[in-house]
Amino acid sequence: MISIDIPGFRKLELAHLVLDYNGMLALDGKLLPGVAEQLAGVAPTICIHVITADTFGLAEAQLAGLPIKLTITPVESQAEAKLQFVSELGANTVVAIGNGRNDREMLRAAALGIALIQREGGAAETLASADVVCTSVFDALELLRHPKRLVATLRS
Repeated sequence: MISIDIPGFRKLELAHLVLDYNGMLALDGKLLPGVAEQLAGVAPTICIHVITADTFGLAEAQLAGLPIKLTITPVESQAEAKLQFVSELGANTVVAIGNGRNDREMLRAAALGIALIQREGGAAETLASADVVCTSVFDALELLRHPKRLVATLRS
Protein backbone atom coordinates (compact mmCIF):
# COMPACT_ATOMS: atom_id res chain seq x y z
CA MET A 1 0.00 0.00 0.00
CA ILE A 2 1.13 3.53 -0.77
CA SER A 3 -0.06 6.06 1.77
CA ILE A 4 0.46 9.80 1.37
CA ASP A 5 -1.38 12.84 2.71
CA ILE A 6 -1.36 15.70 0.20
CA PRO A 7 -2.33 19.04 1.77
CA GLY A 8 -5.29 20.64 0.01
CA PHE A 9 -5.84 17.55 -2.17
CA ARG A 10 -6.58 14.39 -0.16
CA LYS A 11 -5.05 11.53 1.77
CA LEU A 12 -4.29 8.67 -0.59
CA GLU A 13 -4.34 5.02 0.48
CA LEU A 14 -3.43 3.29 -2.77
CA ALA A 15 -3.63 -0.51 -2.92
CA HIS A 16 -4.10 -0.97 -6.69
CA LEU A 17 -2.34 0.35 -9.78
CA VAL A 18 -4.41 0.01 -12.96
CA LEU A 19 -2.60 0.51 -16.25
CA ASP A 20 -3.52 0.45 -19.89
CA TYR A 21 -1.10 -1.51 -22.08
CA ASN A 22 -0.66 -0.07 -25.58
CA GLY A 23 0.62 3.48 -25.72
CA MET A 24 1.79 3.24 -22.11
CA LEU A 25 3.73 0.09 -21.32
CA ALA A 26 4.07 -0.92 -24.94
CA LEU A 27 4.40 0.55 -28.40
CA ASP A 28 2.85 -1.40 -31.26
CA GLY A 29 2.19 -4.25 -28.81
CA LYS A 30 5.80 -4.67 -27.68
CA LEU A 31 6.84 -3.84 -24.11
CA LEU A 32 9.01 -0.75 -23.91
CA PRO A 33 12.62 -1.37 -22.85
CA GLY A 34 12.99 -0.94 -19.08
CA VAL A 35 9.27 -1.18 -18.27
CA ALA A 36 9.56 -4.70 -16.81
CA GLU A 37 12.16 -3.49 -14.30
CA GLN A 38 10.06 -0.47 -13.37
CA LEU A 39 6.99 -2.63 -12.75
CA ALA A 40 9.04 -5.03 -10.63
CA GLY A 41 10.23 -2.04 -8.58
CA VAL A 42 6.69 -0.87 -7.84
CA ALA A 43 5.16 -4.33 -7.26
CA PRO A 44 6.27 -4.75 -3.62
CA THR A 45 4.14 -1.77 -2.56
CA ILE A 46 1.02 -2.01 -4.75
CA CYS A 47 -0.99 -4.64 -6.65
CA ILE A 48 -0.50 -4.06 -10.39
CA HIS A 49 -3.33 -4.64 -12.89
CA VAL A 50 -3.06 -4.24 -16.66
CA ILE A 51 -6.38 -3.92 -18.49
CA THR A 52 -6.37 -3.88 -22.28
CA ALA A 53 -8.21 -4.83 -25.44
CA ASP A 54 -4.81 -6.16 -26.55
CA THR A 55 -4.95 -4.62 -30.02
CA PHE A 56 -1.83 -6.45 -31.20
CA GLY A 57 -2.45 -9.74 -29.36
CA LEU A 58 0.93 -9.62 -27.61
CA ALA A 59 0.14 -8.48 -24.05
CA GLU A 60 0.08 -11.91 -22.40
CA ALA A 61 3.41 -13.00 -23.91
CA GLN A 62 5.07 -9.63 -23.33
CA LEU A 63 3.98 -9.46 -19.67
CA ALA A 64 4.68 -13.13 -18.85
CA GLY A 65 6.58 -13.56 -15.61
CA LEU A 66 5.94 -10.03 -14.37
CA PRO A 67 4.19 -9.35 -11.04
CA ILE A 68 0.94 -8.15 -12.65
CA LYS A 69 -2.64 -9.28 -13.13
CA LEU A 70 -3.67 -9.06 -16.79
CA THR A 71 -7.26 -8.53 -17.89
CA ILE A 72 -8.09 -8.60 -21.59
CA THR A 73 -11.44 -7.05 -22.41
CA PRO A 74 -13.54 -6.94 -25.58
CA VAL A 75 -12.79 -4.08 -27.97
CA GLU A 76 -16.32 -2.69 -27.58
CA SER A 77 -17.17 -0.43 -24.64
CA GLN A 78 -13.58 -0.11 -23.41
CA ALA A 79 -14.22 3.04 -21.38
CA GLU A 80 -17.11 1.40 -19.54
CA ALA A 81 -15.17 -1.83 -18.93
CA LYS A 82 -12.21 0.05 -17.47
CA LEU A 83 -14.45 2.20 -15.27
CA GLN A 84 -16.25 -0.92 -13.99
CA PHE A 85 -12.91 -2.62 -13.31
CA VAL A 86 -11.67 0.33 -11.23
CA SER A 87 -15.01 0.56 -9.41
CA GLU A 88 -14.94 -3.14 -8.51
CA LEU A 89 -11.43 -2.77 -7.05
CA GLY A 90 -12.64 0.18 -4.97
CA ALA A 91 -11.88 3.40 -6.84
CA ASN A 92 -10.76 5.16 -3.66
CA THR A 93 -7.81 2.72 -3.44
CA VAL A 94 -6.78 2.95 -7.11
CA VAL A 95 -4.17 4.91 -8.99
CA ALA A 96 -4.96 4.64 -12.71
CA ILE A 97 -2.59 5.50 -15.55
CA GLY A 98 -3.70 5.86 -19.15
CA ASN A 99 -3.38 7.86 -22.34
CA GLY A 100 -6.27 6.86 -24.59
CA ARG A 101 -9.76 8.27 -24.78
CA ASN A 102 -11.02 4.95 -23.41
CA ASP A 103 -9.02 5.62 -20.20
CA ARG A 104 -10.71 8.91 -19.32
CA GLU A 105 -13.47 7.50 -17.09
CA MET A 106 -11.15 5.26 -15.05
CA LEU A 107 -8.77 8.19 -14.48
CA ARG A 108 -11.64 10.40 -13.35
CA ALA A 109 -12.98 7.73 -10.96
CA ALA A 110 -9.65 6.68 -9.44
CA ALA A 111 -8.32 8.24 -6.24
CA LEU A 112 -5.36 9.33 -8.36
CA GLY A 113 -5.51 9.57 -12.15
CA ILE A 114 -2.31 9.98 -14.15
CA ALA A 115 -2.49 10.74 -17.87
CA LEU A 116 0.46 10.08 -20.14
CA ILE A 117 1.60 11.72 -23.33
CA GLN A 118 4.17 9.47 -24.95
CA ARG A 119 4.91 8.54 -28.58
CA GLU A 120 1.30 7.43 -29.17
CA GLY A 121 0.01 10.73 -27.81
CA GLY A 122 -2.68 11.39 -25.24
CA ALA A 123 -6.38 12.07 -25.72
CA ALA A 124 -7.38 15.59 -24.66
CA GLU A 125 -10.42 14.28 -22.75
CA THR A 126 -8.17 11.92 -20.81
CA LEU A 127 -5.76 14.72 -19.95
CA ALA A 128 -8.68 16.75 -18.62
CA SER A 129 -9.79 13.78 -16.48
CA ALA A 130 -6.41 13.32 -14.78
CA ASP A 131 -4.96 14.70 -11.57
CA VAL A 132 -1.40 14.54 -12.92
CA VAL A 133 0.08 14.46 -16.43
CA CYS A 134 3.45 12.82 -17.17
CA THR A 135 5.44 12.50 -20.36
CA SER A 136 6.71 8.98 -19.69
CA VAL A 137 5.52 5.84 -17.97
CA PHE A 138 8.87 5.80 -16.19
CA ASP A 139 8.16 9.18 -14.59
CA ALA A 140 4.64 8.08 -13.62
CA LEU A 141 5.90 4.89 -11.97
CA GLU A 142 8.64 6.84 -10.19
CA LEU A 143 5.91 8.98 -8.59
CA LEU A 144 4.67 5.79 -6.95
CA ARG A 145 8.15 4.74 -5.84
CA HIS A 146 8.71 8.24 -4.40
CA PRO A 147 5.19 9.42 -3.46
CA LYS A 148 6.35 12.64 -1.78
CA ARG A 149 6.92 13.93 -5.32
CA LEU A 150 3.12 13.96 -5.63
CA VAL A 151 2.94 16.49 -2.80
CA ALA A 152 4.88 19.06 -4.83
CA THR A 153 2.56 18.59 -7.80
CA LEU A 154 -0.85 18.33 -6.11
CA ARG A 155 -0.76 20.37 -2.89
CA SER A 156 -2.62 23.63 -2.74
